Amino acid sequence: METTNSQETQQSKGGLLASAMVVSAMTLLSRVMGLVRDVVLARFLGVSAGTDAFFVAFRIPNFLRRLFAEGAFNQAFVPVLSEYKNNGTKAAAKELIDRVAGTLGFSLLTVTVLGVVGAPWLIIVFAPGFGSDPFKQLLATEMLRITFPYLFFIALTAFAGSILNTWGRFAVPAFTPVLLNICLIGAALVLAPLFPDERMAVALAWGVLVAGMAQLMLQLPFLARLGLMPRPRVAFRDSGVKKIMALMAPALFGVSVSQINLLLDTVLASLLETGSVTWLYYSDRLMELPLGLFAIAIGTVILPSLSKNHAAQTQEEFSRTMDWGVRLVVLLAVPAAVALLVLAKILLASLFFYGEFGLIDVEQSAKALQAYSLGLLAFMLIKVLAPGFFARQDTRTPVRIGIIAMVANMVLNLMLVWHYRHVGLALATAASAWLNAGMLWRGLRREGVYQPSALWRFLLPRLLLAVALMAFVIYWLSQQTQVWFEGLAYQRGLMLMLLVLVGGATYLGVLLASGVRLQHLRR
Repeated sequence: METTNSQETQQSKGGLLASAMVVSAMTLLSRVMGLVRDVVLARFLGVSAGTDAFFVAFRIPNFLRRLFAEGAFNQAFVPVLSEYKNNGTKAAAKELIDRVAGTLGFSLLTVTVLGVVGAPWLIIVFAPGFGSDPFKQLLATEMLRITFPYLFFIALTAFAGSILNTWGRFAVPAFTPVLLNICLIGAALVLAPLFPDERMAVALAWGVLVAGMAQLMLQLPFLARLGLMPRPRVAFRDSGVKKIMALMAPALFGVSVSQINLLLDTVLASLLETGSVTWLYYSDRLMELPLGLFAIAIGTVILPSLSKNHAAQTQEEFSRTMDWGVRLVVLLAVPAAVALLVLAKILLASLFFYGEFGLIDVEQSAKALQAYSLGLLAFMLIKVLAPGFFARQDTRTPVRIGIIAMVANMVLNLMLVWHYRHVGLALATAASAWLNAGMLWRGLRREGVYQPSALWRFLLPRLLLAVALMAFVIYWLSQQTQVWFEGLAYQRGLMLMLLVLVGGATYLGVLLASGVRLQHLRR
């Protein structure tokens, strides 16, 4: 059915904040389940050659998913689909959906077959350090052949989610990742014990494949309800498909630089001591919690709105929407980054210091998490600033910026890795993210499409005061107990929850006491 007038009015009168809250709530559920998943993996599988091999085998198709599906494809497809929806008929939009579905599906199938056949060479390219351990290399190759088809299913899932988001249905696409966590938890608890100890991680690869199928199946009924179930037709020469492909080509770098940087980290980490890949994985997972909960949710919500503003040529509304996104990200990212920096070791001990995950693993992962936290604000800003270009169908500027940031990351990796080991890789990723975010900001300002509001002069000093007091409180409280390393699981969990609640209350309390109100968070 068509989007109703009341829905359009709600969106224009502040529905963005409500939509962002819906996406954040669903994302919170997904991230909580993701933490449960990681606790289960750490407890029962620990840090080993098998886990290193699995995380490489999972990261390759997951990287391609973020690059082609949630990254370049989504940022190219949504603005074009929004243009068809707002300036044309539903029939024209449906025809575009059918042709994109067929073309994308055919392309994904081709890439999947090539990936499965070429798995041994992909492992050599993306984890060259595994060459010194034949068992780890063979195990990674076997698991990559199982996980690579995940790309096919999850990219089509992202395609379906883009359609739902364009029609204002944000909850289902945001909930979908929960299924991946459920499948991996089930694989670790039920399937893994059926494998020999040295091959238990193979069960996780099968969990990934099943999850891809389940996530796609979940989306389809909601597309059918909107009357937008695709009837795939391969049409590389269709004008809409060609326009999306033209926008995608440069966007491959522009929107996914952070993922390319993380993959480069994996390549170099494979050359370091066993466990380095896994330490980076767990630290990255905790850093991804606020990134996914806030920045991706906000970026997901504002892209259709920015595309609509651009199509309607309402530049003032475009700038206001951008400013709202940046404002919300800064207010959420700064306290999250400081909390991760102060509580890195405590967070990792509370969540993962059980079973096969030892004290040295906590310490090494915490160092990487602290390094990543220095770039959290930049990572989150990229998710909001990049749509400012893609909504205007400008992919060249982000690609130029992305290439510069990626080259800087490579140089910094090589400079830092040999002295700081895996921590140097995390530091290089954080520094390159700041370069990327800074250049995106400058580009939007130079082109005159984003004008920061006067509200910033009011908010920034109050934000800094609130964060400083929050940091003092959580640091002082965290030093008052030994429960983090000696307590039982429920004791650590309760203390961590108390610490988070007190820190959050301190931050919000200072903001409220200094005059910040809910209307400052609205567009």
